[in-house]
Amino acid sequence: MKIYSRNRVLVIALLIGVIMIALFGISQVLYLKKAHSTFENYYAFRGCVRLLERTGEYGTCKLSDGKIIKIVEFKDNWYLDGDLPCGFLCF
Repeated sequence: MKIYSRNRVLVIALLIGVIMIALFGISQVLYLKKAHSTFENYYAFRGCVRLLERTGEYGTCKLSDGKIIKIVEFKDNWYLDGDLPCGFLCF
């Protein structure tokens, strides 16, 4: 009788763990999707503190450490220049 209860507890704990990992994964996907959806969201996601230039297709901003980055639009989403999801196939 004790073995059955112990196995049941282990299975329940395992299911809870799997559900928690799945929920965390889903929340990260949604977070990144929102970050890439607009220039303003991606600007904040990257930690920009000052906007230097902005057009309809790209923008440059300064980070808190002084580094300047370029944010570009690609297929209705915003990305760090050189970090597009298609890699070298973006030509």
